[in-house]
Amino acid sequence: MRQIILDTETTGLDPNQGHRIIEFAGLEMVGRKLTGKHLHLYIHPERPIDPDAQRVHGISLEFLEGKPVYAKVAAQIADFLRDAELIIHNAPFDVGFLNAEFAKLGMDPIDKLCANVIDTLAEARDMFPGKRNSLDALCDRFEIDRSNRTLHGALVDCELLSEVYLWMTRGQESLAMDIEVEVPGGHAGHDLTFERKPLKVLAADAAELAEHQAYLDVLDKTVKGSCVWRALENPAPAEA
Repeated sequence: MRQIILDTETTGLDPNQGHRIIEFAGLEMVGRKLTGKHLHLYIHPERPIDPDAQRVHGISLEFLEGKPVYAKVAAQIADFLRDAELIIHNAPFDVGFLNAEFAKLGMDPIDKLCANVIDTLAEARDMFPGKRNSLDALCDRFEIDRSNRTLHGALVDCELLSEVYLWMTRGQESLAMDIEVEVPGGHAGHDLTFERKPLKVLAADAAELAEHQAYLDVLDKTVKGSCVWRALENPAPAEA
């Protein structure tokens, strides 16, 4: 299925209070790979931007002067999203704004325009209950570089979210999944057996054993007795 990683920036938090979309970004993914096709637009909101919102995304009304209003780009956005599965972090927020913008123009809402919506925030909360699951927190958890992200921008957030989504769903991939593999003789197939060589075991040398015992002596002094490791190495004989 064609998937779109999507993010928006807005003038405020609630479309029901008249807030509007000022930036739209979507990255196309097919077969868990970004295709390079994307849509990125700045949009004039025809209203002021809340100072708190501007501190988050850094987009000013002055910057948006001369940019198209939503009515001019709505069809372009709808065509880009049509029949795709959307991947959004905190989907109710972005879907709510998109639906409000489309409703102003008498256009179909997201649930009629698109095949499905995946909310990565909801999925992260299921995977990591009780932990922080913001996009920044997930990037840190999965060791994804976000050094270029100083402000919340829709396009850079989409790029980060694509990596987060692939990490979150990597369990969907299996070593047993169907893969065509070239085998000797020019044939492709699935029923392959691989020779597993025995693991090579390297024993500790005398110097390493002496260093280990010296470290255990330090632990004994710390606990003022025999440390747990010595008990594991020299278990007491079982009683008859």
